[in-house]
Amino acid sequence: MIHLGPAAIEEFVAIRRDIHRHPELAFDEHRTSALVARQLEDWGYAVTTGLGGTGVVGQLVRGRSARRIGIRADMDALPIEEATGADWCSRHAGVMHACGHDGHTAMLLAAARHLAQHGQFDGTLNLIFQPAEEGAGGALQMMADGLFERFPCDAIFAMHNMPGYPQGRLLFRSGPMMASSDYATVTLHGVGGHGGMPHRATDPVVGAASVVMALQTLVSRNVDPLQPAVVTVGALQAGQANNVIPASARLELSIRALDPGVRSDLERRIRALVAAQAESFGLNAEIDWRPGYAVLVNDATQTARALAVAQRHFPADQIDPNGPMLTGSEDFAFMLERVPGCYFFIGNGAGDDAGACMVHNPSYDFNDANIGTGAAYWVALVNDLLDPRQTEETP
Repeated sequence: MIHLGPAAIEEFVAIRRDIHRHPELAFDEHRTSALVARQLEDWGYAVTTGLGGTGVVGQLVRGRSARRIGIRADMDALPIEEATGADWCSRHAGVMHACGHDGHTAMLLAAARHLAQHGQFDGTLNLIFQPAEEGAGGALQMMADGLFERFPCDAIFAMHNMPGYPQGRLLFRSGPMMASSDYATVTLHGVGGHGGMPHRATDPVVGAASVVMALQTLVSRNVDPLQPAVVTVGALQAGQANNVIPASARLELSIRALDPGVRSDLERRIRALVAAQAESFGLNAEIDWRPGYAVLVNDATQTARALAVAQRHFPADQIDPNGPMLTGSEDFAFMLERVPGCYFFIGNGAGDDAGACMVHNPSYDFNDANIGTGAAYWVALVNDLLDPRQTEETP
């Protein structure tokens, strides 16, 4: 295993905590992107800013090989009030790094400096620091600005911390790994009236309750039992008084799948079910369907290469070649639709360990021990995939 040295790691722990103190929401990562760009320029990278608004790409070319790889780290925070009580706690009310993107950025920066100073690779390295991963589609914005036209990659990689697994464990999986995420607002229109005279009204509340229960049958009766899927009604809003039947009711849905076919089937069935339920109660239904992130699918060849790097440089008990599928979503999925690659996890802590608190929680914090581990993996990946002794082999 490659070691960056305790002094170097401590330096990037300090950078991580500085980013943590100053979290920035999607497309507002101006301070973070400026910090990233400044560091990369100091280390000799050719730096491009402004991709996707606040995205940064640092490019380092060594030797004459035509091979090109990309590594992505995300930079944005979440609209959550921090409750860690750490010395490096967020200074911005209602905003915190509750998903570890500060750590992902610090890991890749630590690897970037080591590769600039000591990297023995032959080819082109593109380091992609992405804004707005948390639901705003920063990957799509960077690609719309010509990310892969300006910085072509033969393969692309990304790493995300995962609470619930021992610190530093590397978890890989070929094929689908993260779910698609779609959202729908269902509005049922009826006729309002007096709560004591329901026969003079058309009650959307009863219809909404029936829709909620009917939706629960989709996964159990319309989806292959071997295919994960989720349909969640996160909100049901109707009326304000106990003696008034409202004229409308609104439901907010979250829909997730780990197969593109299941994703399409769920949309078709939800639309049909809502329409039928509404008609049965004499209601009119309106559906606002909002497609979110795609299913994240790891390329088999690139996942095998990424796993092989871990197996060459890390102890066997630190590697899981068959990691979990998760119903969370990730916009790196869009990059993988354009370029073959691999997205994998690094354990953030389990049980009573530091870092075991789940992401998107006010008490979550990135495990700083992962900065050295994650950076060491990135260094190994670049040196192995762009090995000068294998100049004819593309990643």
